[in-house]
Amino acid sequence: MSNSKIRMEPEIRIVNKLPYSAAEKGCCIRFAALIASLRFLCFHNLVALSWRWALAVCFLSLCRAAFGTQTDVTDRATLILVVGAAGEFEFGSNFVQQAELWQKVGKQGGCKEIVLGLDNARQTNDFDLLKQRLAEEPTNVPAALWLVLIGHGSFDGKEARFNLRGPDVTATELALWLRPFRRPLAVVNTTSSSAPFLSKLSGTNRVIITATRSGHEQNFTRFGLYLAEAIADPQSDLDKDGSVSLLEAFLTASRRTAEFYRVEGRLATEHALLDDNGDGLGTPADWFQGLRAIKKPKEDAVVDGLLAQQFYLVPSEAEQNLTTEQRARRDALERAVLLYREKKGQVPEDEYYRELEKLLLELARSYGSNQSAVAAQPEPK
Repeated sequence: MSNSKIRMEPEIRIVNKLPYSAAEKGCCIRFAALIASLRFLCFHNLVALSWRWALAVCFLSLCRAAFGTQTDVTDRATLILVVGAAGEFEFGSNFVQQAELWQKVGKQGGCKEIVLGLDNARQTNDFDLLKQRLAEEPTNVPAALWLVLIGHGSFDGKEARFNLRGPDVTATELALWLRPFRRPLAVVNTTSSSAPFLSKLSGTNRVIITATRSGHEQNFTRFGLYLAEAIADPQSDLDKDGSVSLLEAFLTASRRTAEFYRVEGRLATEHALLDDNGDGLGTPADWFQGLRAIKKPKEDAVVDGLLAQQFYLVPSEAEQNLTTEQRARRDALERAVLLYREKKGQVPEDEYYRELEKLLLELARSYGSNQSAVAAQPEPK
């Protein structure tokens, strides 16, 4: 298996032959991708392999009942784009290009969009505007808040800053503004010297991405444009479930960034990090195999990537047909499955597969949890 893709072509071919709708197929492929991530546990064991497909068949029958209830229209993610002070024209055009790509994806996903830094050339204080916009956002709702910082950053050895028109915002100040938030939160800082933001902002139910692994990586970063392109590119959908997750975009952009420096024969001056386990350490892309982090910075740390895999701006058709409650329960069960995967080899094999089977069957049943609600809906006239 390569570091950037999940090998699940057989599952996709099988699902595509089924007489299901696009939404149902997308739902099936998502489950198949989860099973594929466990494949390395099963190939040595024919019984386990049969068990894998038995669960998949069970899932197919259960998930079909789950379609028909549309996502609550109030469950809209908020995308806040902040474009910092550009300086030279070359940088400014790059930042505008990034912002336009994010805006396009936000519109496709039906997000509430807030853009700072592009609207008025005479505006001289985006610091106060950003603080105000964050203060106006709900802090404890199911819909995710995405905060994307595009521009330049700096680090004086003690404090990292994002360069705005007017006063710069420090990592400490942004952490204070975000402290009240309990809703799902993704902060993407694509600037140079952005790494200190990761440790300051890391927390429960948060995905933090920085373009650098150190505040001392102070050169202009290419990662930001590659990430903006990846989040909008269907080719970034590594598990082929019909939507590009933040994790998939991070891995794709990191790979393209590394390729840029290799092709140009330059020493890489940026190394992006992702943190979503709350330990404030972050994980680089080359620690992932497929969508799974196979290295951990600490013995007792939960691997990064589980939460980022469930953040996306453009929902697939299957996602649009899940209620907010269904999606939250599905996501929690998926994380439970992936966390339990880490116990492989730590518990007796029979016990391991027995408990894993329970989790997977519960996950399959969650897709059919609104069957009665769907059945009760009147037929369209």
